[in-house]
Amino acid sequence: MAHDHSGHHHHDHDHAHDHDHEHDHGHAHGHHGHHGHSHAPKDFGRAFAVGVALNFGFVLVEAGAGIWTHSLALLADAGHNLSDVLSLLLAWGATVLARRAPSARRTYGLRKGTILASLANAVLLLVAVGVIVNESVRRLLEPAAVATLPVMITAGIGVVINTATALMFMRGHDDMNVRGAFLHMAADAGVSLAVVIGAGVMMLTGGLTWLDPVLSLGIALVIVLGTWSLLRESADLALDAAPKGIDVGKVRNWLASQPGVTDVHDLHIWAMSTTETALTVHLTRPDNADPDGFLHATCEGLAHKFNIGHCTLQVEVGDAAHCRLSPAETV
Repeated sequence: MAHDHSGHHHHDHDHAHDHDHEHDHGHAHGHHGHHGHSHAPKDFGRAFAVGVALNFGFVLVEAGAGIWTHSLALLADAGHNLSDVLSLLLAWGATVLARRAPSARRTYGLRKGTILASLANAVLLLVAVGVIVNESVRRLLEPAAVATLPVMITAGIGVVINTATALMFMRGHDDMNVRGAFLHMAADAGVSLAVVIGAGVMMLTGGLTWLDPVLSLGIALVIVLGTWSLLRESADLALDAAPKGIDVGKVRNWLASQPGVTDVHDLHIWAMSTTETALTVHLTRPDNADPDGFLHATCEGLAHKFNIGHCTLQVEVGDAAHCRLSPAETV
């Protein structure tokens, strides 16, 4: 089973450099395409810094107002906002990690940190939901009089701040951490809006003290639904599953259709970070004409068609049956 060692090829488009380059200058280099959708703006560093500063300031104001107005809803919202400040810090740290150069031992750098951060993010959000539900149930059991106008004003400021922060992260929805930050901020705006509406209705009716906790329970449900997909997706990526936008069967069929390829086995596709995808595969190619040209063309094709920028192909000129990793059940 003569192995053609020239075929053991590693192709990467110098991606680590590309990635930094993209962050520094905002180049949306479509021909490499880490991720097919609209590219994130040059760097979310400024958005994260502004988001963290604004939201942390607001948490302090809101907690103070909650104590002053006897509003559990405001205090719960402040707790929820605080969890989001932590999440923003996590996601920000992750985007910085993704751009750290590889070291001798960590040959991928700290890219996987982006996936771990988004996993932690989802868990944090669910904890925040637990806090909201707990507070709401207590409020249902013991309705309390609330100073409604100050609550409305404070929560109204929250709506503005959270909406503004969410809009800063709007364009990066293809990076899971940026999407997590966007979801958090949008959820926060929703929570604050519910507090405004609840306080308004309570002010008009004077008696509907149960409305506020019922609204916050509804919002908790919305947040859980949003977080669930983030949790599932980040857990999948942590387990080295193929990223959501990639159909492994299609990639396999495309590889099998390349000139001279008679068999495709040991195909693995996984996420190096929340924005970059890697692939390894063994290809049987008996005649192996123009080996270097074939490898280059195949890697270019994978980058173009599937946004897989980090490919390692092993070409075998012998029979696939001889390859130890040929059986489908072998990893």
